[in-house]
Amino acid sequence: MSRTDQTEVLVVGAGPVGMLTALLLAKEGVQVKIIDKEERPAAHSYACVLHSATLQMLDRIGIAEEICKLGRPIDTAAFYDGQTRRAEIKFSGIPGNFPYALVLPQCDFESALEQELRSGGTKVLWNHRLSDLQFQERSVVASIDKLTQTAKGYIVPEWDWTVQKKLETTAAFVVGADGHNSMVRDRLGIEYELLAGPEQFAVFEFETDREPGHEMRVVIDDTTTNVLWPLTGDRYRWTFQLVKTTDAGEFPDKDREHVRYLVREANEHIQHTVERLARKRAPWFAGKVVDVPWSARVRFEHRLAKQFGKGCGWLAGDAAHQTGPVGAQSMNGGLFEAEDLAGTLKKILRESAPHRLLEEYGRVHRARWEQLLGKTGGIGPVTSSDPWVNKRGARIISCVPESGENFARLIGQLGSKSGRDLSGDTQIIERPELEKQRRK
Repeated sequence: MSRTDQTEVLVVGAGPVGMLTALLLAKEGVQVKIIDKEERPAAHSYACVLHSATLQMLDRIGIAEEICKLGRPIDTAAFYDGQTRRAEIKFSGIPGNFPYALVLPQCDFESALEQELRSGGTKVLWNHRLSDLQFQERSVVASIDKLTQTAKGYIVPEWDWTVQKKLETTAAFVVGADGHNSMVRDRLGIEYELLAGPEQFAVFEFETDREPGHEMRVVIDDTTTNVLWPLTGDRYRWTFQLVKTTDAGEFPDKDREHVRYLVREANEHIQHTVERLARKRAPWFAGKVVDVPWSARVRFEHRLAKQFGKGCGWLAGDAAHQTGPVGAQSMNGGLFEAEDLAGTLKKILRESAPHRLLEEYGRVHRARWEQLLGKTGGIGPVTSSDPWVNKRGARIISCVPESGENFARLIGQLGSKSGRDLSGDTQIIERPELEKQRRK
């Protein structure tokens, strides 16, 4: 039998974007319910970098200081072609308290956001899977399955997920922060347009015998883009682009288990794979791969939702867009969308602002991603004294881990010209009339 309840906003998806949306709404006194089909936050890094502009935004809501204690600041982005260092970008010129990017495992970021939610009285409902949405004129009715694990078998039990209870929630709005396979987007009937791809990457997090330092290194050759991130502790992350892609590969589910056991032979094979790829693509890398506690193969496409929502349902984060992993643009852009969308919903629910503000939210952020993904104009050419930088300028720009005005400042170090209005900071990209509505 179904149990029915009500809330003002239902957030579907408890990744960074969904949890930040719920947190901002709760801080404004808006009744919010957040659900996720998984049983806990992600156990590994995945999206692992917070931009300086993102840290400034998190500082505005009072949580940046604690989050920065969990990560490693990055002050330089260096660009290589094999053995040769071709260009570099320094973050020290960024104004404000955060002149750096922050490498932070997504699992730690999600845990910090969940703790902040919990301290404010909002609990993430894990093991709650959205099964259907029915949109009405001024509300939405969500059907939700509460999941539980059951064992089958006798000597060696096998665990499976079953529906323990069916629930029903009525909300004024639903926010789809449920990733690239978004059910909210599907129920809204919004097309997820393919612009480019697919691209496949092999990701390895490993312990090393060297101090990782505070510099990210990007290796760009004729066919691949690869990045080395220094992580917290004595760890690195190599992300190698694979030359061949296959349609069979699916974007993997996030590993929610906190420990992955590997037999010694398998771990040694992975260590040798990392060392072999590094020697081939980055011969300057001399660190010893001591252990590889986590690895994955990931598949990305460049996709963009035809709209960011309509009526009572709106999208943010990977539910609305997807791009490659190197510059961490999709997650950081999604966090700014969370801030904008939460502020807009608060205006409508608490101050009787017009619903057309949501249409403006969708228009503004879709326009930004049209530029970022090269659908409309994109980014201007790089003009540098180094022909290598000029030739690979567009690929270099997509690797820069920054947003907004800071993005333009960093690109300026390469002598490039960024596209007009290319920004992840909604305060920059909003039209004047939208600003006027928000100040009322």
